[in-house]
Amino acid sequence: MIKLIIGKKGSGKTKKLVDLVNAATESSLGNVVCIEKGDVLTFSVTHKARLVDICDFNISGYGEYFGFLAGIKAGNNDITHIFGDATLRIGGRDYDELAAFLERIAKIDDVDFIFTVSCDESDLPAKIFEIAEKI
Repeated sequence: MIKLIIGKKGSGKTKKLVDLVNAATESSLGNVVCIEKGDVLTFSVTHKARLVDICDFNISGYGEYFGFLAGIKAGNNDITHIFGDATLRIGGRDYDELAAFLERIAKIDDVDFIFTVSCDESDLPAKIFEIAEKI
């Protein structure tokens, strides 16, 4: 399942993401991973979640981002949730590429993916909402 937290900069997406990460660590029977760009969330996300700064791995573009996420899941089958902040800053602002990325992500089983997307909802193609749910 893929869920998106959509809104313009300053609309509270990251705060909502942090709340969801912290709640997931309390209810999950497995592991929770949170991907960030930079070390912004270090003191906001509970220590029970695995916090990963994608800058440490020189990842850019949706192809590399998909490989990174698939590798995380492949390395630990107990992961139940993967949260991603700053999705457009990692992958790019091409919304068709975002849709293709989400289609690939949807094929990874047994993980709930939640991503923040910093844009106006009306800017996104309808195809994205066939793949992912807005929260």
